[in-house]
Amino acid sequence: MITKFLNLSRFYKKAMMILFDQIILLFALFLAFFLRFSDDKMLDISQYKFLFYMQINWWLFVVISIITTFFFIRLGLYRVVLKYIGARLIITTFRATTLSYLFIILVLFFYNPNEFPRSILLTFWFISNVLLIISRFVFKGILYSWDSFQVGKKNILIYGAGKAGVQISESLKKTNDYNVIAFIDDDDSKIATIVNSIEVFSFQSINNLIDEKSVKSLILAIPSAKQNQRQEILKKLSRYPLEVKSLPNLDDIENDLVTLEQIKFVEVDDILGREVVRPKIELLQKNIQNGNILITGAGGSIGSELSRQIKELKPSLIVLLDNSEFNLYNIHYELTITNGVNVIPVLSTVTNYNQIYNVIKMYKIDTIYHAAAYKHVPMVELNVVSGVYNNVIGTYNIAKAAQELKVKNMVLISTDKAVRPTNVMGASKRLSEFILQAYAAETSNTCFSMVRFGNVIDSAGSVVPLFRQQIKEGGPVTVTHRNITRYFMSIPEAVQLVLQAGSMAKGGDVFVLDMGDPIKILDLAYKMIHLSGLKPIDNNNPDGDIQINFTGLRPGEKLYEELLIGDDVIQSKHPRIMQAREEKLKIEDVLIFIEMIKKSRDSQNENIIKDLLLKYVKGYTTEFEYK
Repeated sequence: MITKFLNLSRFYKKAMMILFDQIILLFALFLAFFLRFSDDKMLDISQYKFLFYMQINWWLFVVISIITTFFFIRLGLYRVVLKYIGARLIITTFRATTLSYLFIILVLFFYNPNEFPRSILLTFWFISNVLLIISRFVFKGILYSWDSFQVGKKNILIYGAGKAGVQISESLKKTNDYNVIAFIDDDDSKIATIVNSIEVFSFQSINNLIDEKSVKSLILAIPSAKQNQRQEILKKLSRYPLEVKSLPNLDDIENDLVTLEQIKFVEVDDILGREVVRPKIELLQKNIQNGNILITGAGGSIGSELSRQIKELKPSLIVLLDNSEFNLYNIHYELTITNGVNVIPVLSTVTNYNQIYNVIKMYKIDTIYHAAAYKHVPMVELNVVSGVYNNVIGTYNIAKAAQELKVKNMVLISTDKAVRPTNVMGASKRLSEFILQAYAAETSNTCFSMVRFGNVIDSAGSVVPLFRQQIKEGGPVTVTHRNITRYFMSIPEAVQLVLQAGSMAKGGDVFVLDMGDPIKILDLAYKMIHLSGLKPIDNNNPDGDIQINFTGLRPGEKLYEELLIGDDVIQSKHPRIMQAREEKLKIEDVLIFIEMIKKSRDSQNENIIKDLLLKYVKGYTTEFEYK
């Protein structure tokens, strides 16, 4: 029956409410007569005096019913949706009954004033208001109680019983998707209180609520919290199988009005990330503003973010170079949706020296950001010649052309895998660093520098999108080793630091980004499974949802990565950027291994590559074993 009422059209619901109000008004008037004359019996006229007065004033029932309903409609009482009634209902009801009361008083002033006690109208006014208001809220309660038990609704918690949390709870009540079970709050004074008809619990109660109420989701509704506070809360929440969503920061909320559209899924980078140090604007703009910029590998993870941030710094021209037609199209389209900087797409490989030379010359490039490289460790390990040729010869071509054409700045995007590498990819990046260091040692008009950092979240080949896809497919999640660790940084922060580091270079600089603390990949897998509202299958939870399999270290893979080869490091003027002082090669040595790599490519002999890596790259080994 309730379901049928909920599914009725608005017209029929309004008609039923009008009919119900008529019954309440008539009953309230009847009760007013009864209370006024209930003690006075008149045996000769229907036994009771109140019936006598009701009979001779029958017209009053008709007039009050019509007049009061008229005012209800005019004042918009029936435009208020029953499910969302509030204080406005009380005000509207009082206004309508009061106007009706005054109108009847005015009529009685001219008509039959001696046969009708006016106190009845005052009693009617009070009774009708009480019954009308209570009945509305009773119906609302019944509808809400039924609505809360509808099949298919997802039970949800709201973390934060403040203003934002209340607004979100109100918005969720208007949907058919969620049922708010409880508020969670860290303020002891709010615990065990009722906020917006919802009980407030402490954080320690989350586990019980998950088990007893089958809660699968939680919304973090503390927009005023600082970045480090949010991350601490999210780290605590990542231990539970909850699909966590979050409101943006207070700065991103307009007019303090919180809406469901502002809620976003919490990703692993919200937990792994750190509070970003405010960039130094003068460093960001130094090599970019009003200049012509070339970005190689512009369609990749780092290259595309470089392109976005560089465009905002107002260069005169951006040249996007990539050998992937699809990736190049995407980033070029994204940057040219809005007017502004002139953006030129160039479909080319960095191993084509003549084309690279012509591009730099034609567009009079001032600064080059060299992000083009094969970065996937196992893939390069299985394609030694192609991987090293692309990474090393590509860097050599860019550096050579930059020097010959007197480009002002060239910044190489390097990696922590270049430090004592156990894989070909890392060793190829160390050779690339040698190239820039050697050119910088020569008399040159070009300022060569390189920036070294670890894994960036969601980059191509990163473990994060792999885990996300595996979880989506129901598992298993594959981890190479129980103790493997990696450094992680968000792509926007890494690029921001790259731009600032390049501006501080004086020539031959090796900049190292502060990556924070390394993170165990197994812990990362657990966090991502929990953030999806699922449970990992392990010894403590054999009935979980997602299996974790250990596959063993892949060729060339290390248990942990390093950022520095030696201990000789100095702090730059940016707190997140260090500068390493490491051994270099002379340009003569660079030219020797360049020729060896070209020879290897012509003969497709990877042994030549491995021999030169063993000779020139400190720490590189072709055989390793982890226990």
